[in-house]
Amino acid sequence: SGTRLAYLSAMATVKSQQAEVMRILESKSIQYELIDISVGGEVRDEMRSKAGNPTAVPPQIFNEDQYCGNYEMFSDAVEEDKVEQFLKMA
Repeated sequence: SGTRLAYLSAMATVKSQQAEVMRILESKSIQYELIDISVGGEVRDEMRSKAGNPTAVPPQIFNEDQYCGNYEMFSDAVEEDKVEQFLKMA
């Protein structure tokens, strides 16, 4: 059951990070689309391939097919007030 707890804890972390990214994008009126990778391994594999990391976990952030970065990188961009540059919009 320890593995299950770690998994559930990881899921809670993903959900809170995802909510934070969504909140910030909405506060900046930036439109986004959520892609649920739990629907199948193919979608998860595509995310990992585009991110260039075979073990990448969500949230991973893209502008169309262009990889922007992971949650930590997004968080750093927020702190530096460089979200638009991070999202390759500027």
